[in-house]
Amino acid sequence: MPSESQNFVVEGKKVLSGSILTNRSKNGAVALLAASLINKGRTTLHKVPKIEEVNRLLEVLESIGVKIQREDHTIILTPPETIDLSTINKAAASKTRSILMFIGPLLHHFASFDLPQSGGCNFGTRTVRPHLWALERFGVTIEALSDRFAISHAGLSPATIVLLESSDTATENALFAAAGIPGTSVIKYASANYQVQEVCGFLKALGVQVEGIGTSTLTVTGLASINKDVAYTVAEDPTDAMFFLAAGIVTQSALTIVKAPIDFLEIELSILEKMGLNYSLTDAGISENGITKLADIHINPSKLVAFPEKIHARPYPGLNIDNLPFFAVIATQAEGTTLIHDWTFEKRAIYYTELDRLGAETVLMDPHRIQIHGPTHLRGAELVCPPALRPATILLIGMLAAEGRSILRNIYSINRGYEDLVTRLQTIGAQVEGVA
Repeated sequence: MPSESQNFVVEGKKVLSGSILTNRSKNGAVALLAASLINKGRTTLHKVPKIEEVNRLLEVLESIGVKIQREDHTIILTPPETIDLSTINKAAASKTRSILMFIGPLLHHFASFDLPQSGGCNFGTRTVRPHLWALERFGVTIEALSDRFAISHAGLSPATIVLLESSDTATENALFAAAGIPGTSVIKYASANYQVQEVCGFLKALGVQVEGIGTSTLTVTGLASINKDVAYTVAEDPTDAMFFLAAGIVTQSALTIVKAPIDFLEIELSILEKMGLNYSLTDAGISENGITKLADIHINPSKLVAFPEKIHARPYPGLNIDNLPFFAVIATQAEGTTLIHDWTFEKRAIYYTELDRLGAETVLMDPHRIQIHGPTHLRGAELVCPPALRPATILLIGMLAAEGRSILRNIYSINRGYEDLVTRLQTIGAQVEGVA
């Protein structure tokens, strides 16, 4: 596990140019790693990003007996005859909330089992109730204890379930459960987000029937046993594309984001267009999964104004929850006052106030709402990454737009979700280095 004492050093206010290829999806990759546990055959995943979130899940999988072969961005997973949870790597599991997605697949291996408490981004209280409510109709009980989750069932049955929260991971867990239960299950008010569509594509490759992909009602016809050698390619990441969109916007740059998953950026681009962004799109086909539509996004230097309504996230097809923080740093360069309502997480909006250290003018109205006044002249500063991925990345973006030298310390939270970010930024003209 890498040291958390890595830092970024940025010389800001450099105009970016050229094009940047969108990386593959963090959230899609980790969901597919969890999904591989459903399969008794060999799973080959192509174009898996080399990020710390993936590394942690690979450490967990290896610790319970899965054979891992890694060849550059391809990962081959061969399951053991019997999974051994007694040897699970608790340290790795506790560093990622993605461990929750192991619940659904492991239901088909054990009638009762424990998983370590999950970690990941620190946003305050995040319960497992959506997962419990999603799975209880199948006959599952989940108990959240101080150090672990205790999961049990006395047999699984197909069901029609209504999700009380359109949670991405709860939807995925429901899909994993339904996939291994013979018969037809219906998941209503499901998330239709990109990582859920990714899971649906993978399950279909395994022979599971999934209808309603991209909608809020998924109908799954499961199989009693899944044993198939399968290969699947991870699709492009909308939050990676949004990072470079935001970086180009705040640095007043002409930039092309290549092969962006456009269906998951349309609302973001519509808001940015209302704010004054000059951009155009070029069709770039469909990703290897046959589901994800791609486009090249060409942006030009633009004078921005504040969006006249509050900016808030919603389940797909609304503005992506993970893309909302980028609007905070963009708002620092827009004329007027922008109101951002981050209703999903208890503490994330508080992290946006760290932009003040770069010269932003923010007013935290409550733990969920923040006003940002612009445009402001950003100045270099030394900051420590917050323990949350997206708020950490917007500080880096702010530093790219800030005059002078900045240092961003302890960048593990960024490495959880972004691969080779320094090199990629350097290729489009940013002056940034990674140092110990």
